[in-house]
Amino acid sequence: MSSLIVGSVGPASSVQDGGRHGAQRYGLTPSGAMDRLSLAAANVLVGNAPFAAAIELGPLGASLTARDGALRLALSGAERPAAIEGTAVALNHSFLLDAGRTLTLGVARSQVFSYLAIAGGVTGEPMFGSLAVNARAGLGSPYPRPLQPGDVIPAQTAVAGDERRLDLPKRADDPIRVVLGPQDDEFGDAVATFLGSEWKVSAISDRMGYRLEGPPVRHLHGHNIVSDGTVDGSIQVPGNGQPIVLMSDRGTSGGYPKIATVITADLGRMAQRQPGQLFRFAAVSMDEAQSAYRAMAQQIRALPDRLQDARYATLDLDALATANVAGAAVDALDG
Repeated sequence: MSSLIVGSVGPASSVQDGGRHGAQRYGLTPSGAMDRLSLAAANVLVGNAPFAAAIELGPLGASLTARDGALRLALSGAERPAAIEGTAVALNHSFLLDAGRTLTLGVARSQVFSYLAIAGGVTGEPMFGSLAVNARAGLGSPYPRPLQPGDVIPAQTAVAGDERRLDLPKRADDPIRVVLGPQDDEFGDAVATFLGSEWKVSAISDRMGYRLEGPPVRHLHGHNIVSDGTVDGSIQVPGNGQPIVLMSDRGTSGGYPKIATVITADLGRMAQRQPGQLFRFAAVSMDEAQSAYRAMAQQIRALPDRLQDARYATLDLDALATANVAGAAVDALDG
């Protein structure tokens, strides 16, 4: 058995998997990865089941060191600098982190969340069938909270083998698709405001909900309703008219009217919106939402078939510094 030692880490990083399901009627939030497609890609690269537990990294950087044996890892999701003691590591590639060596991850350049999968998965004690961390509820394993410096994540020692890569299509920057309701009739003409305006995610957002900034969305009959159930992607509108998109650590019920719901296929794109980045919503039918979900599910099922061999070339920087890479170049001022 080996382990991954957390040297430094940002505040929004934790162990997440596909979530804990089947107990929302008791008030138990599903939690799980904010971007399930990126989680699945990282896991498939190291031979895990798509929704096995991995490390969800927030927008800030981290450093992690292998101890007691090598680990096979893969990084997917947000683009960010990644290197093992100066040697760059590619996104959507598996790689070996030898014992005693440190993987350093920089700040996300685009999007928000990255997923670091470990071959064999994260070792922990499932809580209600999942390792997913929900800090507010004190759930998750090996730590029921965000990761901190000094944390030790047990994992299987890697065995020798070829590395793999995935060529994933770039995500479209299209509007986030929603199904209107269930209380869109509480907003009248404000539905057109919601769909016709540009929005941005507030910096005061987290895994529970993304607060949006834009024109106020006015209620017809006030902002209080009898509390009812919510789902991932429910868009509540409180009294100030600024919508809140409920995310993975949401409550299972709420008392604000819900103008729309982000479709499942676009939850990952919603989660990866950086604070201040402008975007729009677009209404689709239930049939369109279900078709998009089936397409996403098929994309995840097909990930193992898209794996390719990864070929790494070692770059000798000392030799490059002394090489004549300019060929027969001459001084333009030399007559």
